[in-house]
Amino acid sequence: MSPSLVLGIIGGYFLLLLLISHFTSSQQITNKTFFTANRSSPWYVVAFGMIGASLSGVTFISVPGEVGNTDFSYFQIVIGYLLGYFVIAKVLLPLYYKQNLISIYGYLGERLGIKSYKTGAWFFLLSRVIGTAFRLFLVATVLQIAIFDAWNIPFEVSVLITLVLIYLYSYKGGIKTIVYTDTLQTFFMLAAVIVAIFFIIREFPNTDSLTTLLNKSTQTQIFFWDVKSPLFFWKQFFAGAFIAIVMTGLDQDMMQKNLTCRNLQESQKNMLWFSISLLFVNMLFLILGALLYLYTSEMSIDLPERTDELFPMLAIEHFPIAVGVVFMLGIVAAAYSSADSALTALTTSFCVDILQMKDHESQSAVRIRKWVHIGTAAVVFLVIVAFRQINDASVISSVFTAAGYTYGPILGMFAFGLFTSFRVWDEGVPYIAILSPILTYLLGAFAPPYLGGYQFGFELIIFNGLFTFIGLMLIRRKNN
Repeated sequence: MSPSLVLGIIGGYFLLLLLISHFTSSQQITNKTFFTANRSSPWYVVAFGMIGASLSGVTFISVPGEVGNTDFSYFQIVIGYLLGYFVIAKVLLPLYYKQNLISIYGYLGERLGIKSYKTGAWFFLLSRVIGTAFRLFLVATVLQIAIFDAWNIPFEVSVLITLVLIYLYSYKGGIKTIVYTDTLQTFFMLAAVIVAIFFIIREFPNTDSLTTLLNKSTQTQIFFWDVKSPLFFWKQFFAGAFIAIVMTGLDQDMMQKNLTCRNLQESQKNMLWFSISLLFVNMLFLILGALLYLYTSEMSIDLPERTDELFPMLAIEHFPIAVGVVFMLGIVAAAYSSADSALTALTTSFCVDILQMKDHESQSAVRIRKWVHIGTAAVVFLVIVAFRQINDASVISSVFTAAGYTYGPILGMFAFGLFTSFRVWDEGVPYIAILSPILTYLLGAFAPPYLGGYQFGFELIIFNGLFTFIGLMLIRRKNN
């Protein structure tokens, strides 16, 4: 696939996003519209768009490649998601709608105090910047190989171009635009996976069905029951539940979309259909992963050094050009869906939570919001460039590992607020939130020899939240 063709695909797709942005922001856009879309989004549009925002480039590229390392064990985490989404729908969403929140961390301010509020917001900002950088790094690497290397354009320039394009269509309409662009992006991501699956099946002419083909694979094991293994079912299941709670229910990015629905009932309906759809969609990505490894074996293709490079390598270098075109649409959709809503959520949180912006509609407030939007894009750019120098792991693994350290304190603070009636020494909360990830790291690094060889996995996020909860109990005050 020539770099010129890929550039044309990206250009056409970007023009389509600009068209959507034009229609969604044709009326006067206030800060309230930017932050909440005036609570007018149809629930089914939000639900479909959230699939793409939840998956992003991590699932699109990293999950199929990770099949080579951990088989279908990732589906154990996905099953756990269902429990997490149930908690979000029945516990968190009613709370957010009852308090009519713009930023969900406003709850911490009401319940625990201003220091707790800002601590939760800062940990979200850290978490989302890192997560967004991971996701965009993965997609930018693919675009670098497909386009920019051929023209000797540095990686940093290609990342900058990607962020500038995202800024251009999201800076004006905010979350109102994102709700609809995410819907388009979800469609292209799913289309790319389905087209790739059908192509590979056709390459095995003697195969009667997909089931027969998968039976030939040695990488389709879903359930693992070795207690000491990081892949043990109950570890993965509960890790998935808590990952869903913190990375969706306690994440301003994902909840900001939910809070654009007209009312609580529609938001809960959105969460129900989103969670069910995500179960089937993730299985599609795992099936694709197994087929990719079968294809490389059948065609005697050497595997790349990094599993994240498997799908891009095959799509660009070995699949027919039509499949490659759909793949590029999918990867560009993944890049934009993961970053556009993140930049909007980061802007919202910084303006509302950190700057404590009260008069949302003044000219100065709108001007500040626009500068914050530029600033968040610049920070994400710097983190991506830094990440390129140090990353050597699967990005799906990196994202969940980072989430375990950065979202854990938020989980502990919300749990304390919801399940106790105590107040806290508010000034001490930031210290507890910093200490908890440190204790979590020490637990994962040094505890296994004393636990019979037990290996910690993504369930460390539970311990991180628990350390924060215990710390808050130690500085609690009776509720007057």
